[in-house]
Amino acid sequence: MAYPVAEPEDPLAAEWAGFAKSGPSATVQEPPAAALAAKLPEAANLWRTEELLDRGLSARQILQLTRAGVLVRLRRGCYVRRSFWARLEADGASRCRIEAYAHRCLTSSTGAYVFSHTTAARLHGLCLWQVGDTIHLTVPFLPSAGGHANDVKAHTRPLAPDDVVHLQGHRVTSLARTAADSCLVLNYSQGLILMDHALRLGADRGALEAECARLRGAPGVATLKKVLSHADPLSESPGETLARDLIRRLRLPPPVLQLEVRTRLGTCRLDCAWPESRVALEFDGQRKYFDYAPTAEVIFAERRREKALMEMGWKFIRIEWRDLFREHELKARLLRLLEP
Repeated sequence: MAYPVAEPEDPLAAEWAGFAKSGPSATVQEPPAAALAAKLPEAANLWRTEELLDRGLSARQILQLTRAGVLVRLRRGCYVRRSFWARLEADGASRCRIEAYAHRCLTSSTGAYVFSHTTAARLHGLCLWQVGDTIHLTVPFLPSAGGHANDVKAHTRPLAPDDVVHLQGHRVTSLARTAADSCLVLNYSQGLILMDHALRLGADRGALEAECARLRGAPGVATLKKVLSHADPLSESPGETLARDLIRRLRLPPPVLQLEVRTRLGTCRLDCAWPESRVALEFDGQRKYFDYAPTAEVIFAERRREKALMEMGWKFIRIEWRDLFREHELKARLLRLLEP
């Protein structure tokens, strides 16, 4: 069976080694970087070394463009346009690293690998919290030692036909398989955030529980089992997930999630509420105020909504990320409001 093989030696490896030791040669006069940059096609931002060589650039000129800040060497034998790279946010940069791996492997692999675990989670658009850029692959069997780069982790658990989907031009594990696999390599809080989102996107809980049973005794399965026992698709953000789980761990009365309340302004929805006490907990993350509309408009609408609910006797506790790590203080605040 085919599997990803070790990347062939970068055609520029010798150049890089010499460059690191002695710097660029003063005796070779190369065209200015701006003139060389004109050889880069406007329609692309990611290239293998051989593609740049085919564009008429020499190995030394590619190094010159890298030193001048026109190109970024993203991984061995693969370059990205710096102006494109600089505009990417954290998630976009992580996805670009995945694309760079796939682009590099077009000529060095038979393509039998499947992106899996947290790499597949990024491609599915799942929420990841404090997760690194390790590229996870599931392959038919492991190559010999040194067959993968240091930032690549290969796995060999068998894949059924339904476990593989095509996404953004890549072979990727299915949503349910991705959620299960990811929890095997994440801690509990990271896994809970990801699983809440996967269930919200339609992952089947029954299928996930069956997968958990099949994995009995496997490394990480205890985390997967715990995550599944507490996951809830009604939490709509990482902050809401962690707040809900903290309330559970503090042994406070379980709240109702996404409670709809009719007010004079129409139906309002509360992130987390105790309707019998008319207490609502709202998680204020930056995305709530900066992603969807001008901040002033969002804050004004939020205040009108809250005012209408307060007229009906509702009390609010608003928390931020830092409050999730002040457990005693948060428990005391909630108990004061929940007391009869």
